[in-house]
Amino acid sequence: MRILFAGGGTGGHLYPGLAIARAVQRLDPSARPYFIGARRGIERDVLPASGFPHRLLDLHPLYRSRPWQNWRTILGFARAWREIGVIAREERPAAVVGTGGYAAAATCAWGAAHGIPVALQEQNSFAGITARLIARVAREIYLGYGEAARSLHPRRGAWMQETGNPIEPPPSPRPPRDAARRAWEFPASARVLLVTGGSQGARVLNEGVAAWIARELPDGLYMIWATGKASYEQYAPLESARVRVRPYLSPIADAYAAADLALTRAGALTLAELCAWGIPGILVPLPTAAADHQTANARALAASGAARELPQRDLDVERLDREVRTLLGDPARLEAMQRAALARGRPEAAETIARRVLALARA
Repeated sequence: MRILFAGGGTGGHLYPGLAIARAVQRLDPSARPYFIGARRGIERDVLPASGFPHRLLDLHPLYRSRPWQNWRTILGFARAWREIGVIAREERPAAVVGTGGYAAAATCAWGAAHGIPVALQEQNSFAGITARLIARVAREIYLGYGEAARSLHPRRGAWMQETGNPIEPPPSPRPPRDAARRAWEFPASARVLLVTGGSQGARVLNEGVAAWIARELPDGLYMIWATGKASYEQYAPLESARVRVRPYLSPIADAYAAADLALTRAGALTLAELCAWGIPGILVPLPTAAADHQTANARALAASGAARELPQRDLDVERLDREVRTLLGDPARLEAMQRAALARGRPEAAETIARRVLALARA
């Protein structure tokens, strides 16, 4: 039973599909996920190492600022339509799962046109244009945030619920926090701040943290700081007994297990992981993200009491220092934020979605 997964361009669209596909195979080893992506996206680097069969197509985004180049988008879509047909003739897919990005738009449109059940997994609290289009033909819609329902107009009779975003769940039982801190060579009683801008890092976060370290961190605060590979050499000299500087965190579970608080961007998967681990966040949304979806994500989490939103324009050493001191100096408030984060966490999301995808495919 072949199930097509389509999405990519960024890790935020690709990794949810991979998590669902792995859960599908755990639940039903006879299921055969097949990925369709774009040659221009992160999938060209990730899919070859994933172990899943895949095809990369010459797809292009909408060129909003250069509309005269949209002939590439139209031509790429037409070619992709034919190639998806060739893939389907090899073995007709039982279902199509779209996770966002322009590969998902082409594949889900093809599936709907040929009577194949389509499912959409939307990661963010405000749906982008691709998700809004797919929602009109999808039979099932899996929401990372329930708030996304306000921006979607599904077909009549479609099943749509908040399932959470598919991530690698925390281990069970979870490692004791004091032991996790000692693994980083921090005192067991340390208060630990995790700073990460994702695999590529975030220049604004890195510059703010570097200036903060130069001015002096609060007493008793320890830090795990992932700078991104490109910036690591610049900031590696700031490593100290209280600051661990890494290019990236793999596995990141070791950092989550030690952290009391996180300073991060507001990407959907990062927030899903923070909630699953019960880690309050100080969230600095990327203002240039498509449709400003990171701001919507941050506000949704802040409204539930699990995080604080810190707009990038307001990020400076004084504000950062004040936010961290305020939260770590108020244990009752921090504990309430931890409870709120756990309440929004859906560590079982990948398996929940996989069960529904399998039922859709078998039907």
